Amino acid sequence: MIKGLVTSMVDNLSDDLMVNMLTKDYPENFFVMATAAEKLSLVAIVEACMRGESGKALQRTYGSPNVQSQWKKLFLNPRQLFEMPTEKLEDISTEVIIGKRAIKPLRISMPVMITGMSYGGSLSVEAKMALGKGAAIAGTATNTGESSVCREERSSTNLLIGQYNRGGWLRKHEDLAQLDAIEIQLGQGAWGGAVPTSIPSNEIGDHLRECWGLREGEDAKKGARMEGVGNTEDLINLVKSLRDTYGVPVGIKIAATHFLEKELDIITQTEADFITIDGAEGGTSSAPPTLEDDMGLPTLLALNRAAKYLENKGIKDKYDLIIAGGLKTPGEFLKAIALGARAVYIGSIALIATIQSQIVKTLTDETTPQLVIYGGKLTKDLDVEKGATTLSNFLISCKEEMKLSLSAMAKTDVSQLTKEDLVCVDRELSGVLGVGFGGDACN
Repeated sequence: MIKGLVTSMVDNLSDDLMVNMLTKDYPENFFVMATAAEKLSLVAIVEACMRGESGKALQRTYGSPNVQSQWKKLFLNPRQLFEMPTEKLEDISTEVIIGKRAIKPLRISMPVMITGMSYGGSLSVEAKMALGKGAAIAGTATNTGESSVCREERSSTNLLIGQYNRGGWLRKHEDLAQLDAIEIQLGQGAWGGAVPTSIPSNEIGDHLRECWGLREGEDAKKGARMEGVGNTEDLINLVKSLRDTYGVPVGIKIAATHFLEKELDIITQTEADFITIDGAEGGTSSAPPTLEDDMGLPTLLALNRAAKYLENKGIKDKYDLIIAGGLKTPGEFLKAIALGARAVYIGSIALIATIQSQIVKTLTDETTPQLVIYGGKLTKDLDVEKGATTLSNFLISCKEEMKLSLSAMAKTDVSQLTKEDLVCVDRELSGVLGVGFGGDACN
């Protein structure tokens, strides 16, 4: 009886809705929201409602949906006869060394690392531990992000890159001495570069306050500029000091912009070991949509320009180029290497891999970020060991697929990839990237 009553009510509602949509003029027609969504986009409508509710800048998680890097228009080039495929997978190396000139170079098992996602500014300590453990199992590195060296993260992983950040939370000698590489963070793709930000003291727990060296009631503030770096000479001296003191590779990270070459003119005056370029498609735990959607330079174009700059200057072997921003599959990783990157950073896809077997914990009341973001409602429900396992499985799977692809391309080392291993199905893009067009014969 109840089932029949509910069915009848649903039928009546659907009938009324259909009559409304097929007979009413637009001002009274429910379908008007469909045409509005097509004109304005569903994202713009939802975000307009959020803005109207709060009157504050929005904080969007995961990054921008405005993805313009055309990785799918690039294909890798296998060989079959004029060159023979590599017969044995065990003969293929995916190991990468970052900072060969450093006293203690960074050696990773594959050209894929976990990008900077900070404890406190982005993620919970449990999430950082899972990322660190997963990276360690797979033989690669993870990154502190704009935070200090959290003891739980340090003890969870083997290879840790620390961000010398604009908040000043990683400056102590005892913290810097624990790192396997140091990355001077001057900007981030998802934030349109660098802007002033702060975290209110009432949102900072005791553990994080201790890690960051904050007083009770003190807000965590991060400036748009790096304290102590006001000109090129300051940056040169900072890089030299860090390299001389700690002996590990030292790099500089910037957000990709159309002024990329002007930024590189300054960076390449330093003795940095690596340069990290973060494309506009990079993710974050929370950034205003305007900074995510409308600022910066797409990752693919930024990588190509940075690699071309280093090659034209004759210094591509001096600086290891690391690219970040929206990369997600083994194929994209290999294409990035072929275009000139030494390694890639991944973030959002690494988090998805970490929580993939635990997403059910968020249904139906909460969103997936609540499992991993600092202050999230479900962070204590995150199974660190399970997250580490699924992340390491993802990374190892990516490495195995990359080895299979390298075999097909007659390679024995991932470093052998060049632009000759790419073909493009868009003539304009092929000209921009300097790779062959699929409609033309290969010379």
